[in-house]
Amino acid sequence: MRAAIRQAVRATALLVPSVALAFFSILFITVMMITVVGTLAVVAAGLLPETVLLIRRMAGMKRHRVAGWTGREIPEAYLPLRGTLWERIRTALQDTCTYADLRWMLTHYLYGFLGLLAAPLWVLGLVVDGAWCGLLRRNAVVLPLISRLADLDATWSYALLKPPPKALLAERVTVLTETRASAIAAHSAELRRIERDLHDGTQARLVALSMRIGLAKRAYDRDPEAARKLLDEAQDQAQAALAELRHVVRAIHPPILTDRGLVGAVRALAAGSGLDVAIEFENLPDGGPRAPAAVEAAAYFLVAEALTNVAKYSGVTRAEARLERLPNGLRVCVRDEGRGGADDTQGSGLLGIRRRVAALDGTFSLTSPVGGPTVIEVELPCVW
Repeated sequence: MRAAIRQAVRATALLVPSVALAFFSILFITVMMITVVGTLAVVAAGLLPETVLLIRRMAGMKRHRVAGWTGREIPEAYLPLRGTLWERIRTALQDTCTYADLRWMLTHYLYGFLGLLAAPLWVLGLVVDGAWCGLLRRNAVVLPLISRLADLDATWSYALLKPPPKALLAERVTVLTETRASAIAAHSAELRRIERDLHDGTQARLVALSMRIGLAKRAYDRDPEAARKLLDEAQDQAQAALAELRHVVRAIHPPILTDRGLVGAVRALAAGSGLDVAIEFENLPDGGPRAPAAVEAAAYFLVAEALTNVAKYSGVTRAEARLERLPNGLRVCVRDEGRGGADDTQGSGLLGIRRRVAALDGTFSLTSPVGGPTVIEVELPCVW
């Protein structure tokens, strides 16, 4: 009986605001009709965007309550109302979600009053279920009907408040446009970094190498000992240039990923980080199926950047890294208990990782309150 009462109270908490919203809809429909007539007469056109925003807030409140009852979020795909008055009016009229919200509001005007049935059900349920459960030790019969009303309200609201497919497609195009721009920006930044590394590092060493070989050639006949010393220095310069080239190549695509796979590469990263790193691999056995090269590279650079930040800024010597194979992707999580305060919007290496993840249509999450802990979690979609 207690469980039935608690569930009925929870259902009533959904139904009462629904009834109140239905009563408010009666008044709001009048305001909406005035707005429509005024807009057609170009007298109260300024009311249209504000009316649409008010409808969005009401729909958002209903989405929040339905999500709290069902545990399923209802997405939003509204077009932003920005610009001049006429631009906002045009956007409001072109947004398919505006008409979906109007359809919900008009329909809710009818089914929203279902919550009124909760009042007699409460009275009847407390009497009938009180005797049924208290005397006969049976399950409640009437009070669960209040939950059925809440289920019905939530089901209809979920179906009506879902964005139309056209709106979801438009939002998807917008996201892809933004990620494409981020990918281009990340690619340009990567090309500039490679050019800078080659110009400031490898090129400078090759110029010094050429100069020493030239000096050795001129000194060879008159001072063989000096020429030999210059050739030794030239050999050192050649080895340093090769090391610079290897560094540049590793920054583009680490060869260890090709040779040892993601599991072996991450283990090598942890071993060379100077930290005590606890690594966990789930459903990623050595020699098993591998993710695409771009996904492996993104995961590798994420772990590398995260461990570098732990060593430089966290103030701790221990970190955790977890890689998990998902049915349709790869999840990477790096955590430390350091001082926190990490920010990926300030031009740090994490910003580059975020862009790389966005280019792969993945998700990037950074949680780093001051005082820690810092948790970086990435999901990369892929086919195994």
